Amino acid sequence: MATENWLPIGFELPDGAHCGKASRGGADWQIIETVGGGSALLARAHLAGRWAESGLLEERELSPFSFGAAAFCEVSCGPGQMLAPALDSRSPLTESEALAFALAFRATRAIDGLSPLNDAIYVEKLSRLLPTYSAQPSVDDGVVFGTWLTGGAPVSAESFRQLRGMLSWMGAEQLRGVVAAAGFSVKELSGASSDDRASAARPGAAARDADGLDSGQPFKLPGRPELESFFNEHVVDIVLNKPRYQALGVEFPGAVVLHGPPGCGKTFAVECLVDYLGWPSFQINASSVASPYIHETSKKVADMFEKAMHNTPSVLVIDEMEAFLADRGMGGGGSHHRVEEVAEFLRRIPEAAANEVLIVAMTNRIEMIDSAIMRRGRFDHVMKVDYASAEEVLALLGKLLEKLPQDGTVDPAPLAEELAGRPLSDVAFMVREGARLAAKSGADKLGQAHLLAAMDDAPSRTGDEPARRIGFV
Repeated sequence: MATENWLPIGFELPDGAHCGKASRGGADWQIIETVGGGSALLARAHLAGRWAESGLLEERELSPFSFGAAAFCEVSCGPGQMLAPALDSRSPLTESEALAFALAFRATRAIDGLSPLNDAIYVEKLSRLLPTYSAQPSVDDGVVFGTWLTGGAPVSAESFRQLRGMLSWMGAEQLRGVVAAAGFSVKELSGASSDDRASAARPGAAARDADGLDSGQPFKLPGRPELESFFNEHVVDIVLNKPRYQALGVEFPGAVVLHGPPGCGKTFAVECLVDYLGWPSFQINASSVASPYIHETSKKVADMFEKAMHNTPSVLVIDEMEAFLADRGMGGGGSHHRVEEVAEFLRRIPEAAANEVLIVAMTNRIEMIDSAIMRRGRFDHVMKVDYASAEEVLALLGKLLEKLPQDGTVDPAPLAEELAGRPLSDVAFMVREGARLAAKSGADKLGQAHLLAAMDDAPSRTGDEPARRIGFV
């Protein structure tokens, strides 16, 4: 949607620049093109005043003016100077561009350590990110910086191996310097050098080389051996042995559906796989693409597929797929819009798979999904993920407890028997609650008594047990 100009085309700004069309804008700011190929940031006086009061800008760096009854300030930038929202701009073209943004990020945080920067405007001329103080939910600083570096992929700056896989044009040491210049910690590269760009271009290789992992190291999923085995066979092995599979006509892993009851560990499994692969990940869910406007949901779905294909190899996660891909024959007042949305997925899924996008979908209601979506060629594999057995819970408990100091009385076997058939989130909660009770009692180690007490305080919510009540009676 075009941004309506606040000022007439040709209007002369205080520094002599002349207004062109508006390109971006918010409630209190607007970026406009200027005659000659430059750009200018316009801000309402009260927003510019906040920047000056916070110390992000000096008053001399802002040029005040009026248009009618409205008071504004402006900053003009030359043709070669970046001026754009931090999370809605192109990725850097050179190392010097990336370093300039990193230094601006760090300088901004040195002055203002609290204001969210996901809605900020990057002004290269001033070496600052200027927050717009909107009502958007805040985003972690690392994700803001990583999203700018990659040109739109929500990757944290501290996920160094994912950044390396996406920015293979920049050597590892150069990228490390850029991330460090912005003020983020960087893990040791285990001897990797700036000459390993060719390795970084191979799917999955950058993650392993950067962390010193063996190229044949299998994917691990504590507590879910069947799902672990499936991912190793149908995804990881194909990625690690790409030439061998390509020789027999297998280009890339097929799309996967994970279905099962809430809390059975579907999301956790996907997160572990994404972390193992080290690829950028994108997500389609109700909060990211759903819209009440006609055609808007389909457009957002298409945009998400385009982003995933632009950053290949990548992972595209479709969460709660029944919200978008329910059977078109179910009818309803808005069924013609659902037909359009399902058709967009039908077209995009094979296209994305052919462009090295691994698609993983999740649902609690597999029976609701349109049959055209579920056929092979779109989703090749459908895996049921049920509640964990006692053996699986025991394996997860071992993983969770190994990180905590224990007093020698801890025996996870009876706990696993009790937790079998319950959501995996109950297992993690029980360990965390046991640790809290231990700390509360003054103990410096976790004991079996603390875990049993946590179990008593956290009955299963799948049964008829009444929930804890807090309040007046």
